[in-house]
Amino acid sequence: MIADRIHSVTELEERLSRPSPADCSLMKRLEGDILILGAGGKMGPSLAKLAKRAADAAGGGRRIRAVSRFGSNAARRELESAGISTIACNLLDRDEVGALPLCENVLYLAGRKFGSQDRPDLTWAMNAIAPSLVADHFRGSRMVVFSTGNVYSFRDIAAGGSRESDEPAPVGEYAQSCLARERVFEYYARELGTKCLLFRLNYAVDLRYGVLVDIARKVFGREPVDLSVPAFNVIWQGDANSYALRSLELCSSPAEILNVTGSETVRVRETAEFFGERFHCPPRFQGGEGREALLSDSSHARSLLGHPAVALPELLDWVADWVASGGETLNRPTHFEVADGRF
Repeated sequence: MIADRIHSVTELEERLSRPSPADCSLMKRLEGDILILGAGGKMGPSLAKLAKRAADAAGGGRRIRAVSRFGSNAARRELESAGISTIACNLLDRDEVGALPLCENVLYLAGRKFGSQDRPDLTWAMNAIAPSLVADHFRGSRMVVFSTGNVYSFRDIAAGGSRESDEPAPVGEYAQSCLARERVFEYYARELGTKCLLFRLNYAVDLRYGVLVDIARKVFGREPVDLSVPAFNVIWQGDANSYALRSLELCSSPAEILNVTGSETVRVRETAEFFGERFHCPPRFQGGEGREALLSDSSHARSLLGHPAVALPELLDWVADWVASGGETLNRPTHFEVADGRF
Protein backbone atom coordinates (compact mmCIF):
# COMPACT_ATOMS: atom_id res chain seq x y z
CA MET A 1 0.00 0.00 0.00
CA ILE A 2 1.37 3.39 -0.97
CA ALA A 3 1.25 5.80 1.95
CA ASP A 4 0.36 8.78 -0.21
CA ARG A 5 -2.09 6.95 -2.43
CA ILE A 6 -4.67 8.95 -4.40
CA HIS A 7 -7.91 6.99 -4.14
CA SER A 8 -10.40 8.83 -6.36
CA VAL A 9 -10.88 11.46 -9.04
CA THR A 10 -12.03 13.85 -6.31
CA GLU A 11 -8.76 13.39 -4.43
CA LEU A 12 -6.82 13.66 -7.69
CA GLU A 13 -8.48 16.97 -8.61
CA GLU A 14 -7.80 18.30 -5.11
CA ARG A 15 -4.13 17.38 -5.41
CA LEU A 16 -3.79 18.89 -8.89
CA SER A 17 -5.30 22.19 -7.73
CA ARG A 18 -3.61 22.42 -4.33
CA PRO A 19 -1.67 25.71 -4.26
CA SER A 20 1.90 25.83 -3.02
CA PRO A 21 3.21 28.63 -0.79
CA ALA A 22 4.88 30.05 -3.91
CA ASP A 23 1.52 30.14 -5.73
CA CYS A 24 -0.14 31.99 -2.85
CA SER A 25 2.80 34.37 -2.61
CA LEU A 26 2.45 35.19 -6.30
CA MET A 27 -1.20 36.08 -5.80
CA LYS A 28 -0.27 38.60 -3.13
CA ARG A 29 2.02 40.38 -5.62
CA LEU A 30 0.14 40.01 -8.90
CA GLU A 31 -2.23 42.79 -9.90
CA GLY A 32 -5.48 42.14 -11.71
CA ASP A 33 -7.86 39.29 -12.44
CA ILE A 34 -6.99 36.10 -14.32
CA LEU A 35 -8.71 34.75 -17.44
CA ILE A 36 -8.04 31.22 -18.72
CA LEU A 37 -8.71 30.52 -22.40
CA GLY A 38 -9.27 26.89 -23.34
CA ALA A 39 -10.21 26.05 -19.77
CA GLY A 40 -12.32 23.03 -20.69
CA GLY A 41 -9.43 20.80 -21.77
CA LYS A 42 -7.23 18.36 -19.87
CA MET A 43 -5.34 20.94 -17.81
CA GLY A 44 -7.72 23.87 -17.78
CA PRO A 45 -10.09 22.87 -14.96
CA SER A 46 -7.38 22.07 -12.43
CA LEU A 47 -5.35 25.15 -13.40
CA ALA A 48 -8.41 27.36 -12.94
CA LYS A 49 -9.12 25.80 -9.54
CA LEU A 50 -5.49 26.21 -8.52
CA ALA A 51 -5.64 29.89 -9.40
CA LYS A 52 -8.88 30.30 -7.47
CA ARG A 53 -7.57 28.52 -4.37
CA ALA A 54 -4.33 30.53 -4.43
CA ALA A 55 -6.27 33.78 -4.89
CA ASP A 56 -8.58 32.97 -1.98
CA ALA A 57 -5.61 32.12 0.25
CA ALA A 58 -3.95 35.42 -0.65
CA GLY A 59 -7.13 37.47 -0.08
CA GLY A 60 -8.20 40.50 -2.08
CA GLY A 61 -11.24 39.22 -3.98
CA ARG A 62 -9.48 38.52 -7.28
CA ARG A 63 -11.73 37.07 -10.01
CA ILE A 64 -10.83 33.94 -11.96
CA ARG A 65 -12.65 33.49 -15.27
CA ALA A 66 -12.65 30.32 -17.39
CA VAL A 67 -13.36 30.47 -21.13
CA SER A 68 -14.13 27.46 -23.34
CA ARG A 69 -16.69 26.17 -25.79
CA PHE A 70 -17.88 24.05 -22.85
CA GLY A 71 -19.24 21.13 -24.83
CA SER A 72 -19.62 19.44 -21.44
CA ASN A 73 -22.08 21.06 -19.04
CA ALA A 74 -20.55 18.98 -16.24
CA ALA A 75 -17.17 20.67 -16.72
CA ARG A 76 -18.79 24.08 -16.59
CA ARG A 77 -20.77 23.25 -13.46
CA GLU A 78 -17.63 21.90 -11.80
CA LEU A 79 -15.81 25.18 -12.35
CA GLU A 80 -18.72 27.33 -11.25
CA SER A 81 -19.14 25.27 -8.09
CA ALA A 82 -15.53 26.16 -7.28
CA GLY A 83 -16.36 29.87 -7.50
CA ILE A 84 -14.96 30.40 -11.00
CA SER A 85 -16.89 32.48 -13.53
CA THR A 86 -17.35 30.75 -16.88
CA ILE A 87 -17.83 32.15 -20.38
CA ALA A 88 -18.73 30.08 -23.45
CA CYS A 89 -16.76 31.23 -26.48
CA ASN A 90 -15.62 29.92 -29.85
CA LEU A 91 -12.09 31.30 -30.24
CA LEU A 92 -12.40 31.07 -34.02
CA ASP A 93 -15.32 33.52 -33.98
CA ARG A 94 -14.02 37.08 -34.22
CA ASP A 95 -17.16 38.61 -32.69
CA GLU A 96 -17.21 36.21 -29.75
CA VAL A 97 -13.53 36.83 -29.00
CA GLY A 98 -14.11 40.57 -29.28
CA ALA A 99 -16.86 40.33 -26.65
CA LEU A 100 -14.62 38.71 -24.05
CA PRO A 101 -13.86 40.92 -21.03
CA LEU A 102 -10.39 42.41 -21.08
CA CYS A 103 -8.21 41.10 -18.29
CA GLU A 104 -4.75 41.94 -16.96
CA ASN A 105 -3.59 38.30 -16.86
CA VAL A 106 -4.37 35.67 -19.50
CA LEU A 107 -3.44 31.99 -19.61
CA TYR A 108 -3.85 30.65 -23.16
CA LEU A 109 -4.39 26.87 -23.20
CA ALA A 110 -6.41 26.54 -26.42
CA GLY A 111 -5.13 24.39 -29.26
CA ARG A 112 -5.62 21.22 -31.26
CA LYS A 113 -3.54 18.08 -31.47
CA PHE A 114 -5.51 14.84 -31.61
CA GLY A 115 -7.07 14.24 -35.00
CA SER A 116 -4.76 16.73 -36.63
CA GLN A 117 -3.84 14.24 -39.33
CA ASP A 118 -7.47 13.96 -40.45
CA ARG A 119 -8.23 17.70 -40.34
CA PRO A 120 -5.01 19.65 -40.84
CA ASP A 121 -7.05 22.69 -41.87
CA LEU A 122 -8.79 22.77 -38.48
CA THR A 123 -5.47 22.20 -36.71
CA TRP A 124 -3.94 25.22 -38.46
CA ALA A 125 -7.03 27.32 -37.78
CA MET A 126 -7.03 26.54 -34.05
CA ASN A 127 -3.27 26.87 -33.71
CA ALA A 128 -2.74 29.95 -35.88
CA ILE A 129 -5.98 31.87 -36.58
CA ALA A 130 -7.41 31.72 -33.05
CA PRO A 131 -4.11 33.01 -31.57
CA SER A 132 -4.24 35.98 -33.93
CA LEU A 133 -7.75 36.92 -32.80
CA VAL A 134 -6.84 36.44 -29.14
CA ALA A 135 -3.51 38.26 -29.29
CA ASP A 136 -5.13 41.27 -30.95
CA HIS A 137 -7.95 41.47 -28.40
CA PHE A 138 -5.70 40.99 -25.36
CA ARG A 139 -2.76 43.01 -26.66
CA GLY A 140 -2.57 44.93 -23.37
CA SER A 141 -2.51 41.82 -21.14
CA ARG A 142 0.19 39.60 -19.72
CA MET A 143 -0.15 36.29 -21.56
CA VAL A 144 1.25 32.86 -20.75
CA VAL A 145 0.82 30.94 -24.00
CA PHE A 146 0.88 27.15 -23.81
CA SER A 147 3.07 25.60 -26.49
CA THR A 148 4.91 22.30 -26.83
CA GLY A 149 8.36 20.79 -27.01
CA ASN A 150 7.27 19.42 -30.41
CA VAL A 151 8.55 22.65 -31.96
CA TYR A 152 12.09 21.30 -31.42
CA SER A 153 13.84 18.62 -33.46
CA PHE A 154 14.35 15.05 -32.33
CA ARG A 155 17.77 14.64 -30.72
CA ASP A 156 20.22 11.88 -29.93
CA ILE A 157 19.50 10.91 -26.34
CA ALA A 158 23.16 11.28 -25.43
CA ALA A 159 23.02 14.97 -26.42
CA GLY A 160 20.38 15.83 -23.81
CA GLY A 161 17.33 17.99 -24.28
CA SER A 162 16.76 21.06 -26.44
CA ARG A 163 17.25 24.45 -24.81
CA GLU A 164 15.22 27.60 -25.25
CA SER A 165 18.00 29.10 -27.38
CA ASP A 166 17.85 26.24 -29.92
CA GLU A 167 16.28 26.94 -33.28
CA PRO A 168 12.86 25.30 -33.76
CA ALA A 169 12.70 22.45 -36.26
CA PRO A 170 9.13 21.11 -36.05
CA VAL A 171 8.31 17.78 -37.70
CA GLY A 172 4.82 17.40 -39.18
CA GLU A 173 1.87 19.74 -39.53
CA TYR A 174 0.83 19.65 -35.88
CA ALA A 175 4.25 20.80 -34.69
CA GLN A 176 4.50 23.33 -37.51
CA SER A 177 1.13 24.81 -36.57
CA CYS A 178 2.29 25.09 -32.95
CA LEU A 179 5.28 27.10 -34.10
CA ALA A 180 2.86 29.29 -36.06
CA ARG A 181 0.96 29.93 -32.81
CA GLU A 182 4.21 31.00 -31.15
CA ARG A 183 5.14 33.29 -34.03
CA VAL A 184 1.79 35.07 -33.85
CA PHE A 185 2.26 35.89 -30.18
CA GLU A 186 5.91 36.81 -30.77
CA TYR A 187 4.75 39.30 -33.40
CA TYR A 188 2.36 41.02 -31.00
CA ALA A 189 5.02 41.05 -28.29
CA ARG A 190 7.55 42.75 -30.56
CA GLU A 191 5.28 45.07 -32.52
CA LEU A 192 2.75 46.09 -29.87
CA GLY A 193 4.59 45.43 -26.62
CA THR A 194 2.30 42.62 -25.43
CA LYS A 195 4.02 40.84 -22.56
CA CYS A 196 4.15 37.12 -23.36
CA LEU A 197 5.73 33.88 -22.26
CA LEU A 198 5.78 30.82 -24.52
CA PHE A 199 5.24 27.82 -22.22
CA ARG A 200 6.81 24.86 -24.04
CA LEU A 201 5.41 21.88 -22.14
CA ASN A 202 6.19 18.18 -22.64
CA TYR A 203 4.78 16.01 -21.28
CA ALA A 204 2.32 16.73 -18.46
CA VAL A 205 1.11 13.66 -16.57
CA ASP A 206 -2.16 13.29 -14.70
CA LEU A 207 -3.12 9.84 -13.42
CA ARG A 208 -5.80 9.67 -16.13
CA TYR A 209 -3.55 10.45 -19.10
CA GLY A 210 0.08 10.96 -20.07
CA VAL A 211 3.09 8.99 -21.30
CA LEU A 212 3.46 7.06 -18.03
CA VAL A 213 -0.21 6.11 -18.14
CA ASP A 214 0.09 5.02 -21.77
CA ILE A 215 2.99 2.69 -20.96
CA ALA A 216 1.44 1.40 -17.73
CA ARG A 217 -1.84 0.54 -19.45
CA LYS A 218 -0.04 -1.34 -22.23
CA VAL A 219 1.96 -3.39 -19.74
CA PHE A 220 -1.09 -4.05 -17.58
CA GLY A 221 -3.09 -5.09 -20.64
CA ARG A 222 -0.29 -7.35 -21.93
CA GLU A 223 0.10 -5.19 -25.04
CA PRO A 224 3.52 -4.55 -26.64
CA VAL A 225 5.30 -1.28 -25.87
CA ASP A 226 6.82 0.49 -28.87
CA LEU A 227 10.51 1.38 -28.52
CA SER A 228 10.83 3.48 -31.69
CA VAL A 229 11.09 6.65 -29.58
CA PRO A 230 13.13 5.32 -26.65
CA ALA A 231 12.93 8.17 -24.12
CA PHE A 232 10.84 11.10 -22.96
CA ASN A 233 10.43 13.80 -20.30
CA VAL A 234 7.47 14.17 -17.95
CA ILE A 235 6.19 16.54 -15.28
CA TRP A 236 3.32 16.11 -12.83
CA GLN A 237 0.40 18.20 -14.05
CA GLY A 238 0.05 19.86 -10.66
CA ASP A 239 3.63 21.16 -10.98
CA ALA A 240 2.96 22.28 -14.56
CA ASN A 241 -0.12 24.16 -13.27
CA SER A 242 1.98 25.91 -10.65
CA TYR A 243 4.69 26.81 -13.16
CA ALA A 244 2.07 28.23 -15.55
CA LEU A 245 0.47 30.41 -12.89
CA ARG A 246 3.78 31.75 -11.64
CA SER A 247 4.98 32.36 -15.20
CA LEU A 248 2.62 35.35 -15.35
CA GLU A 249 5.36 37.28 -13.56
CA LEU A 250 7.89 36.25 -16.22
CA CYS A 251 6.00 37.59 -19.25
CA SER A 252 8.01 40.08 -21.27
CA SER A 253 8.33 41.91 -24.56
CA PRO A 254 9.94 40.40 -26.63
CA ALA A 255 8.34 37.13 -25.57
CA GLU A 256 10.09 34.92 -23.02
CA ILE A 257 10.45 31.18 -23.77
CA LEU A 258 10.33 28.51 -21.07
CA ASN A 259 10.81 24.75 -21.39
CA VAL A 260 8.58 23.04 -18.84
CA THR A 261 9.16 19.40 -17.92
CA GLY A 262 10.97 17.23 -15.41
CA SER A 263 14.72 17.06 -15.02
CA GLU A 264 15.12 13.37 -15.96
CA THR A 265 15.47 11.69 -19.31
CA VAL A 266 13.13 8.72 -18.78
CA ARG A 267 13.72 5.54 -20.78
CA VAL A 268 10.71 3.72 -22.23
CA ARG A 269 12.20 0.27 -21.65
CA GLU A 270 13.05 0.94 -17.99
CA THR A 271 9.62 2.45 -17.38
CA ALA A 272 7.86 -0.58 -18.87
CA GLU A 273 10.04 -2.89 -16.79
CA PHE A 274 9.12 -0.96 -13.64
CA PHE A 275 5.42 -1.38 -14.37
CA GLY A 276 5.95 -5.03 -15.30
CA GLU A 277 7.46 -5.67 -11.88
CA ARG A 278 4.62 -3.84 -10.13
CA PHE A 279 1.96 -5.69 -12.13
CA HIS A 280 3.77 -9.06 -11.98
CA CYS A 281 3.77 -9.37 -15.76
CA PRO A 282 6.96 -8.95 -17.81
CA PRO A 283 6.47 -6.29 -20.50
CA ARG A 284 6.54 -7.09 -24.20
CA PHE A 285 8.25 -4.78 -26.69
CA GLN A 286 7.98 -4.08 -30.38
CA GLY A 287 10.15 -2.25 -32.87
CA GLY A 288 13.84 -1.57 -32.79
CA GLU A 289 14.98 0.72 -29.99
CA GLY A 290 15.63 4.11 -31.52
CA ARG A 291 18.39 6.55 -30.62
CA GLU A 292 16.52 9.84 -30.98
CA ALA A 293 13.73 11.38 -28.95
CA LEU A 294 11.89 14.64 -28.40
CA LEU A 295 13.58 15.94 -25.25
CA SER A 296 13.69 19.32 -23.52
CA ASP A 297 16.19 20.81 -21.09
CA SER A 298 14.15 22.47 -18.33
CA SER A 299 17.07 23.78 -16.26
CA HIS A 300 16.11 27.40 -16.99
CA ALA A 301 12.60 26.88 -15.61
CA ARG A 302 13.97 25.22 -12.49
CA SER A 303 16.37 28.11 -11.94
CA LEU A 304 13.45 30.57 -12.05
CA LEU A 305 10.62 28.58 -10.46
CA GLY A 306 12.28 25.82 -8.46
CA HIS A 307 12.18 22.05 -8.82
CA PRO A 308 8.88 20.20 -9.32
CA ALA A 309 7.31 19.17 -6.02
CA VAL A 310 6.51 15.64 -7.25
CA ALA A 311 9.58 13.60 -8.17
CA LEU A 312 9.59 10.84 -10.80
CA PRO A 313 9.67 7.87 -8.37
CA GLU A 314 6.56 9.15 -6.58
CA LEU A 315 4.81 9.76 -9.88
CA LEU A 316 5.61 6.25 -11.10
CA ASP A 317 4.18 4.83 -7.87
CA TRP A 318 0.99 6.86 -8.22
CA VAL A 319 0.46 5.79 -11.85
CA ALA A 320 1.11 2.10 -11.09
CA ASP A 321 -1.32 2.14 -8.19
CA TRP A 322 -3.97 4.01 -10.18
CA VAL A 323 -3.83 1.71 -13.22
CA ALA A 324 -3.72 -1.48 -11.13
CA SER A 325 -6.79 -0.40 -9.15
CA GLY A 326 -8.80 0.38 -12.31
CA GLY A 327 -8.68 4.14 -11.96
CA GLU A 328 -10.48 6.30 -14.52
CA THR A 329 -8.67 7.24 -17.73
CA LEU A 330 -9.41 9.90 -20.33
CA ASN A 331 -8.50 7.57 -23.21
CA ARG A 332 -6.40 10.29 -24.86
CA PRO A 333 -3.09 8.66 -25.82
CA THR A 334 -0.11 10.98 -26.13
CA HIS A 335 1.31 9.22 -29.20
CA PHE A 336 4.75 9.84 -27.71
CA GLU A 337 6.10 6.98 -29.85
CA VAL A 338 5.32 8.87 -33.09
CA ALA A 339 8.49 10.19 -34.74
CA ASP A 340 7.15 11.49 -38.06
CA GLY A 341 4.75 14.13 -36.67
CA ARG A 342 1.62 12.37 -37.99
CA PHE A 343 -0.57 12.43 -34.87
